[in-house]
Amino acid sequence: MFARILVVCTGNICRSPVAEAMLRQALPQKRLSSAGLGALVGHGVEPTARELAEADGFDVADHQARQLTRELIGDADLILVMSAGQRRAIGELAPEALGKTMLLGKWLDGGKGVDIPDPYRKSREAFEHVHELLKNATQAWATRL
Repeated sequence: MFARILVVCTGNICRSPVAEAMLRQALPQKRLSSAGLGALVGHGVEPTARELAEADGFDVADHQARQLTRELIGDADLILVMSAGQRRAIGELAPEALGKTMLLGKWLDGGKGVDIPDPYRKSREAFEHVHELLKNATQAWATRL
């Protein structure tokens, strides 16, 4: 049903590319991509996020950050965002996409859902916390997709 999944965060260098790699490994039959609302276009995955991802066996080596566009939104069957604010931003950019835009952390905290904070320019501990949230959130989605 959801063949094309788009993962969105802010810069497309920390959370969304790592979540994309995690989902790609769990759901090889799906077409996965990621983008950022304020992408650092052309940048690779942030070094700490990359180190944590690769230590867990996720391949993010070829990632290049890209800006979210209406075309990418339209092409996706499901859009996974990191926060309620990002969901609202997508709704402003493409109101018709709101129904297919959901929190990546939707199934966490007993199904209450949680925002996944941006670790950019924060401590290694912040990256490790976000990495665990991403792992748990993508595993929860993988079991439902």
